[in-house]
Amino acid sequence: MFNITTLEVDWGGRPLLIETGRMARQADGSVFVSYGESQVLATVVASKSTSTLDYFPLTVHYQEKYAAAGRIPGGFFRREGRPTEKEVLTSRLIDRPIRPLFPAGFSSETQLVSTVFSYDGENNPDIVAMVAASAALAISGIPFMGPIAAARVGYIDGEYVLNPTDDQRLESQLDLIVAGTSEGVMMVESEASELDEETMRKAVMFGFESFQPIIAMINELASKVAKPMRALAETNTAMNDEIAEKVKSLVGDRIATAYQETDKSLRSQQLNSLREDVAAAFADNNDQAKIAAGKVKSLEKEIVRGSILAGKTRIDGRGLRDVRPITAETGVLYRTHGSALFTRGETQALATLTLGTGQDEQIMDALEGTYREPFLLHYNFPPYSVGEASPMRPPGRREIGHGKLAWRALHPLLPNKEEFPYTIRVTSEVTESNGSSSMATVCASSLAMMQGGLPLKASCAGIAMGLIKEGDEFAVLSDILGDEDHLGDMDFKVAGTSSGITALQMDIKIPSITPEIMEIALAQAREGRMHILGKMNDALDSPSGDVSPHAPRLETVQIDKEKIRVIIGTGGKTIREITEQTKTDIDIGETGLIKIFSPNAEAITAAKKWIQGLVYEPTVGELHRGKVVRVADFGAFVGINNGMQEGLVHVSEITPNREDSIYNFINEGDEVWVAVVMVDPRDKKIRLSMKAVDQKTGEAQENIQEIIEANAPRPRSPRPGGRDGGRDGGRDGGRGRPPRR
Repeated sequence: MFNITTLEVDWGGRPLLIETGRMARQADGSVFVSYGESQVLATVVASKSTSTLDYFPLTVHYQEKYAAAGRIPGGFFRREGRPTEKEVLTSRLIDRPIRPLFPAGFSSETQLVSTVFSYDGENNPDIVAMVAASAALAISGIPFMGPIAAARVGYIDGEYVLNPTDDQRLESQLDLIVAGTSEGVMMVESEASELDEETMRKAVMFGFESFQPIIAMINELASKVAKPMRALAETNTAMNDEIAEKVKSLVGDRIATAYQETDKSLRSQQLNSLREDVAAAFADNNDQAKIAAGKVKSLEKEIVRGSILAGKTRIDGRGLRDVRPITAETGVLYRTHGSALFTRGETQALATLTLGTGQDEQIMDALEGTYREPFLLHYNFPPYSVGEASPMRPPGRREIGHGKLAWRALHPLLPNKEEFPYTIRVTSEVTESNGSSSMATVCASSLAMMQGGLPLKASCAGIAMGLIKEGDEFAVLSDILGDEDHLGDMDFKVAGTSSGITALQMDIKIPSITPEIMEIALAQAREGRMHILGKMNDALDSPSGDVSPHAPRLETVQIDKEKIRVIIGTGGKTIREITEQTKTDIDIGETGLIKIFSPNAEAITAAKKWIQGLVYEPTVGELHRGKVVRVADFGAFVGINNGMQEGLVHVSEITPNREDSIYNFINEGDEVWVAVVMVDPRDKKIRLSMKAVDQKTGEAQENIQEIIEANAPRPRSPRPGGRDGGRDGGRDGGRGRPPRR
């Protein structure tokens, strides 16, 4: 029934197994990949009809089934719903290296789905999914200039680690994913702890070399089971050339003139006008009009790229290494906890900082289990930022991806929770965009956090690098414009501090780049990053030192963890009462560390005193001013510690001379001075003394130590018989049985 083909290789000390022919056989390509005990099914299907769209309609979906980790999803419906952030980011990881490898003549709608069906808690399924997706494409018969493979690289104790386990990633200074073909690197995504450029370059090459056996394995699989390659649609070369010549003669000079315009809006107006003229010239033939529109794009690319490679200036008049003018401002918003406006040329980001309590942490429900995330960074890209009037939509894959890149850049620089126990949320509103708004977000967010008093380890800046490559000629561009990104061959983003790199992301549109190009790009990016950091430091070179007066203040109280239940109370009654009456937010840690948040210092003090009172343990010899709660024949009960605890003043401890009637000397509601003279070690009951304290001055009497000693608990003598008696004692504590003769 099944025609199963299986290949296996040892990779990073664990078996990687690729199987096809058993599952999802109606898909064009289907493989089941296992790495350790993590397993992913990848399928790809392409429409049999050719699309009329002017772009390649490829969709990539990565999805995690909670059953893979033996878990039931949270939420009301208890089933998987909208994609999680991890699923969106992994879908992008798969999409980015494979999209450039589909030939230009292929335009059928294509869908690639990777599903995690087993997760072992050690081997992250994202790398498995990337390998599976490539293998599914390689055997599908869909035109694809692959295969690709991917690897994760860690850096532990000065050594590179291939595909570190989830536990190893916690101690690694680097979390880098690299993907590519047998020829070179196609995609890089990473977070690093301020590593230098050479360490990062070697990490990329280590990953590239490590996944070459996987590419060979996929090629072997394809040689055995791949379907015949689909034929691409035939093109009329003669007609295309004729249309190209007509377009060039019609608008070639105007395109060159338009790209000499440094203002983006004016340049866009000129380009839109000449595109309309081309459309009008071919209005009689719809097919030719589509070809002509494509030829305009090709001509734009040819003119801009040729000008740069010929050594002329770029679109906006800059040299290859020049960074656009920068303005950095902090504290631009009055009521936020921190804010900054970062402008670089025609790209601008407005970042805000909000500080919250532990209750504001985001609860993440993932395959690994539920955990809390105290650092959030949200990136928004409204349509007005590019001068468009399009619908406002929820964050899409692009917004989530750009936000995560900025998150990775700043995350290694955050203080630990003990040093700064707030929940941190940064939002970046891109108010203008013409090239690398994600790197502007890094700069603005870094400034906003420092202005808000968050003790970042260092300022962090980001820059986007581009590439123009024709044959052996190439030019690396610093701080690329949107048009240079669109018409170029590479988008290479580097973020970090003056000490090193914290995030690196690379995407290319050509089959690969050389190590030489990567080395030049990293060096040129460092030069640009240092320039940007200098401009940022002119605005703010260190954290402001204190959080905003509008942010919640924080004080901590450490209590015995055994007394946490006292603070919480039955059903949470006590903690609710404290927070409601003092108007504070209170987080209670498992270790007994209590964090009290409020903008009002007096409210924090009140809550702190309340908590301390609840867990207070009196010490013999302490003096207190207390109120008489009630009076009995044998003594009076006095409330101490703000009335949270009571102790007994025995009738013999009221005055130096024992009195016959206590009521002649003390009444309910009286305020008196008392000394703690005994705390019962068994039940913690408190014995107090009035005669040990001068009731007028509140000072201890000279004989207070004698009084304490007189009240000290006496050692208990063992009772005859019973449990404390001799071995012949009875259970009833009697005299016991007589010994046997």
